[in-house]
Amino acid sequence: MSPIRSATAKALASAVLATSLAGCQFGSAEQDTSPIVIGADLELSGAAAPAGKAHRQALELKVEQLNSSGALGGRRVELRVKDNRSDASESLRNIADFGDDSTVSAIIMGGCNECAIGSVLTVSEKKVPTIALASSSAITNPVAERRYMFKLAPNATDSAAALTVELRRRQVTEVGVLRSDDTYGQEGLAALRSEFAKAGITLVREEPVRATDTDVTARVGALTGPGPDALVLWTPPEQALLAATAAQQADFDGLLFFDASAAGELFLGSSARAVERATLVYTQTMVIDDVIATTPAKAARRQWFQDYTARFGGYHGSSSFAADAVQLIADAELRSGGPAGQVDRDGIRDLLETSQMDGLSGPIRMTPDNHSGLMPQALTTLVARNGRWRLAG
Repeated sequence: MSPIRSATAKALASAVLATSLAGCQFGSAEQDTSPIVIGADLELSGAAAPAGKAHRQALELKVEQLNSSGALGGRRVELRVKDNRSDASESLRNIADFGDDSTVSAIIMGGCNECAIGSVLTVSEKKVPTIALASSSAITNPVAERRYMFKLAPNATDSAAALTVELRRRQVTEVGVLRSDDTYGQEGLAALRSEFAKAGITLVREEPVRATDTDVTARVGALTGPGPDALVLWTPPEQALLAATAAQQADFDGLLFFDASAAGELFLGSSARAVERATLVYTQTMVIDDVIATTPAKAARRQWFQDYTARFGGYHGSSSFAADAVQLIADAELRSGGPAGQVDRDGIRDLLETSQMDGLSGPIRMTPDNHSGLMPQALTTLVARNGRWRLAG
């Protein structure tokens, strides 16, 4: 066994071993071998299908790894997947179905912001712990009204702050913003305005795009016309790549900056030339093969990257969030200590609320006042070089 794989195996086992032992006592009752059932509401078709596919692949790979690790104390994770077709109404039906199924311990939702926000009331009514892989702060705030909702994705305020630091470093003074026409896009625009005001950067113009837009040429033309120093692309990955290509075709010679929501595939394919030298704020997992594995956490991230790439032939940035969500739920289920074969959703919720781990995505900390677990220091600066993302510097 290689040193990295050995370290990864030890990290995986230690993440759940203590929790499985916590429920064991001398002379304890019959061992619980019931499955840990996780419902997954994903965008497997529709506008957000590329990310939904990556989430499903990551969930299935992580479940397979956990089940074969021997760290679950005789239990196994069972994944039940439903396609919400990138539609908030369909997502709501899926969440209601999972909530009504007493065997489901928790739910993982995909990257659709409006789906997660639209499900808040149902999640609360069904009292089913839910982790969304979407970014909007409205998913988890105000926490008092969203006690069962959690999320694992970069926050708009953290991403805007990191982008602004890089814009200042590059001596950019005027910026155009292309942003998604949804809650997260609105949050991003507000966060950028706040950071720009402090940094002395002028927002020349902003343009919204709908999730279903497949042609952003006019929007990009409106932004590049005034000739800002840079464009910030605050959209899903597919639209960000379309926008980069449109900017190239419009002979825009300024700089391109991608928000974390624009992170998708590691390899940039036909868009590589248009994106060359662009900057992306994202987690280190996206480029962990550029990082020396000096800690068990980094070794685990590198092994995850290699395992995912070997299985699926490429890497998608958001896969690590899906894998971390599975780990958090499995760990909370094992620690909840309810009667064998019975799901203790309230116990799982309480444990998720105080979860801490160095995850595949980076440091994750949940608290009763903060249900958005990814820490700001998980974000780093990447740059597009030779058809793929690389660690800046």
